Amino acid sequence: MAGRPKQGIDYSGWSVDIFDGDKKIDKLLDAKGWKGFGIYFFLCQRAYKVNGYFYEWGYDDCATTARKMGGGISSGTVKETVDYCLQVDLFDKRLFDEWGVLTSRGIQRRFWTVLSERRNKTVYSEYWLLKPEECKGLVKVSLFPDVQPTNSYLQGANDDVQPIKNSKVNKKDNTVFQSPELESAFQMYLLVREHNYGAILPEQVQALREDLLSLSNKPEEQIAIVKKATAGGYKEFLGMKKGKRTSPAKKKDNFNNFDGRSYDQEMYMGLIEK
Repeated sequence: MAGRPKQGIDYSGWSVDIFDGDKKIDKLLDAKGWKGFGIYFFLCQRAYKVNGYFYEWGYDDCATTARKMGGGISSGTVKETVDYCLQVDLFDKRLFDEWGVLTSRGIQRRFWTVLSERRNKTVYSEYWLLKPEECKGLVKVSLFPDVQPTNSYLQGANDDVQPIKNSKVNKKDNTVFQSPELESAFQMYLLVREHNYGAILPEQVQALREDLLSLSNKPEEQIAIVKKATAGGYKEFLGMKKGKRTSPAKKKDNFNNFDGRSYDQEMYMGLIEK
């Protein structure tokens, strides 16, 4: 079974000067007090824990946030605080309005400190705020399969998306899916996979195509599987229903009661072990 690269982070560093030199925090404390700061801190920590650099959140979640925090905090206080954080740019208002996510440059800087040490350095381009020079080696993939991924070594000196036909991946296998949207998503996945795990052979590309077809015969599901694998930095595709591949039943050894193991599986788990 494939291991899923870690999304969130276990620790986030906050500057010791947060109450001395951050005018946005000063404004938040002045307008909303310690309850307001607590709400902001709670939502930031949820972002770090769940996705690492963003938190999918909407006003319908105010009551849930208030219940989880407790301490006499009401849903109205949560809404007012988030509104104020958006107003003073503690959360990015454009991304919240367009995508329903809470994030900021500060959140992403702290996240990048951890992500830069990982093998998988993949983020959604639509949510990412930092400039290329602030995050060398980052791979940005789109929420949409017809938009190609970008990274520092493909971009050069600018942030323009390079056509995937210029990459080595597209030359590895001439077989294409009938759906242009699926093929575009698949090529994006190959580029990210090669960046994370190294060169991929034409036989492996073909095996991945066949594997995808075995998981679903519906183009929309196939696209969703590929997008999930791209965003997660997976080395192989995962099934849709349970969020993981269905492993074949384990076979009993003829001479003992221990479960047999696949050599390929052990080798793969060793490759992704951190």
